Amino acid sequence: MRAKWLALWHQPVVAFIGWTAFYFVILMILVYLYGYSGLNNSTFIYNEF
Repeated sequence: MRAKWLALWHQPVVAFIGWTAFYFVILMILVYLYGYSGLNNSTFIYNEF
């Protein structure tokens, strides 16, 4: 069974889709965490000049 999965993963199209989905999930996590920081709640350094 493992050999079947490895053979499938080494197909270029499947590997591309898999890595794209992986990086998309990481990007969504980062966007979620950035939204949690509250961009309007913090003071921006150049507002004080």
